[in-house]
Amino acid sequence: MVFINSEGKFNNNSFLLDAQMFGMKGSAAIYIVENNGIRMMIDTTTPAMTIRKIVAKIKELRLYPIHKLLLTHSHWDHIEGTGKLRSLMKETEIEVLASENAIYNLKHPEKMNNEYEVSVEPIDDISPLKEGDVIDLNGLELEVFNFFGHTQDLIAILDKKNKNIFSGDAVINKYDPDTFLPVFLSHEFDESELHKTFEKLRKIKFELKDKLNSICLSHFGVWTDEDFENIINEMDELHYKTKDSIIRWYNENPSLDYITSKYHEKFIPNSTIFTREKIIGLRISMQWLVEGLRISGFL
Repeated sequence: MVFINSEGKFNNNSFLLDAQMFGMKGSAAIYIVENNGIRMMIDTTTPAMTIRKIVAKIKELRLYPIHKLLLTHSHWDHIEGTGKLRSLMKETEIEVLASENAIYNLKHPEKMNNEYEVSVEPIDDISPLKEGDVIDLNGLELEVFNFFGHTQDLIAILDKKNKNIFSGDAVINKYDPDTFLPVFLSHEFDESELHKTFEKLRKIKFELKDKLNSICLSHFGVWTDEDFENIINEMDELHYKTKDSIIRWYNENPSLDYITSKYHEKFIPNSTIFTREKIIGLRISMQWLVEGLRISGFL
């Protein structure tokens, strides 16, 4: 099996946890990288009981406490649990790392709170990262890459030792083999930058050849071998197909119910995450995608 969606250890240094965004299994991933006693968590999820459950899982996996928290980008569903995580691990001073471009948004989340109707608290004491920086976890080196487009502050982390790259929401949100969503949402979406990210990922894969064989998506799971190759090969086509379709459907009928139904029918009819009976999560996603296209000038 080349798609890994089971919680636990998936390579010599990395672990997958299911954050269950909106209570849905397999909808959001948290990753933890551990080496020689130091542990870095990649992204959080929404706060309160969800973070408590994540901390309980961390303890079960004997990964407690977390020493570093890497935020791939400044969207609420990746950062909202930061304050709660810190409060639940008071005995450890967690270092928060993020792109240098994310610092302002993390310290001033008001615009995002209004846009998504959430209540993210400001995040201070952030260690800024830029492309080419290396995060050293007691000898395990993780290289930072700018993967802009989805936002202008998204960073990916390359783990050459384990032939893996953590890409956040940079190229596609592929929850399982039958469920995917594009990444053109938010006021920061930039299609030209997204193309650069597509090319950058291909270049990294080409230059490393057989030394990179898995990608970790925030939404959701670890895609290896031929499934990783499929993501590389399909990401451009899926971007344009979904964007053009949503624009056409919006022009036919701007109703979110109509667009959601058409998306489900055309792209993910066999999804077990967004079924006809559980369509509300997909409708929320369509709302964000439509708004992203509108703000970006495509609608």
